[in-house]
Amino acid sequence: QVQLVESGGGLVQAGGSLTLSCATSGSTFSTQTMGWFRQFPGKEREFVAAVRGIKRYANSVKGRFTVSRDNANNTVYLQMNSLKLEDTAVYYCAASDKFLPTTESDYNYWGQGTQVTVSS
Repeated sequence: QVQLVESGGGLVQAGGSLTLSCATSGSTFSTQTMGWFRQFPGKEREFVAAVRGIKRYANSVKGRFTVSRDNANNTVYLQMNSLKLEDTAVYYCAASDKFLPTTESDYNYWGQGTQVTVSS
């Protein structure tokens, strides 16, 4: 059984940086895709980034966000730089048995989310 717990969200000024963490439990962590999604008010969750050997990013964050993983500690990170007002959302960590999917339904394990708020 896999469990995910996000942390690191908070309030940050536009142009600043923030790093999110996702602590996981489960023996198959190293062989799964670990992804990040975000949800704006009144909208569905949208893909942000994923990693499984190689990395994939949404166009909206490419060049600004970096996803990484620490297999020894079963933790995945999302480093967010040059944050914009439109990055404000609840960010979720997720795990999938598929290879770098971008669709919410392809992820079968989810954390509870952490709020990221960008202000000017």
